[in-house]
Amino acid sequence: MAESVAIVTGASSGIGRATAVRLARDFSAIVLVAREELGKVAAQIKGSGSRSLTLELDLKSPESARTIVARTLAEFGRVDAVLNIAGAVGGFDLFQMTDEQWEDGMAVKFHSARRLTLRAWDCLKAAKGTVVFISGNTAVAPRAASAAVGSINAAIEALAKAFADRGLEDGVQVNSISPGAIMTPRRLSMLEKAAATRQVSVEETQRMFLEQARITRFGTAEEVAELMAFVVSPAMRWLTGTVLRIDGGEVKSV
Repeated sequence: MAESVAIVTGASSGIGRATAVRLARDFSAIVLVAREELGKVAAQIKGSGSRSLTLELDLKSPESARTIVARTLAEFGRVDAVLNIAGAVGGFDLFQMTDEQWEDGMAVKFHSARRLTLRAWDCLKAAKGTVVFISGNTAVAPRAASAAVGSINAAIEALAKAFADRGLEDGVQVNSISPGAIMTPRRLSMLEKAAATRQVSVEETQRMFLEQARITRFGTAEEVAELMAFVVSPAMRWLTGTVLRIDGGEVKSV
């Protein structure tokens, strides 16, 4: 395993956790960033033969990006990949959202990823590294009932392309990945709430969702993690400035 370091945000659960564990097979060190406790993820990574650094931080804080990069350099001396996965944005209705809720959604997903990528850019430039942002299908199919998610995901995709444009000059690869309906603890919680509201079972709610989305099943965090690993692999270095969709066919477009 060559000396290489990947920073993964949102690494405590869901897609972030699965990605961190998967990348431990390819990178010599993984920097785990999340607000929650990261000990169990670090133990999994150690079992893969990779080293880890755990940073329990709130990415909404403007100082978090500085801390992440400084601690990573102090521990490992380099940054080869940044995977901006954190950012659980609330599903608020367009006509009910407050300015504070809009600002919170932008802070937790858009600005945190923007700041970390900017802070790590010189390191990525030196390493000829790679960056991945995560958006979602709502970027191209927004709904009034979840306005912030769609708007912020669309902004994320535009931001990634802007970074990719600069990356052509600086030798940094930048892409974004757009997952569809992935079964994570957060999605399960949302389905449970919907089931309680409709007074039906969780299984029935899941079935109705799949029928409406016209897909056969929910995706897994591990499937998205495999795509993340593929995108940052040496074999894919000519892939840059693009959005890769992984959604079981829900949105019939690239």
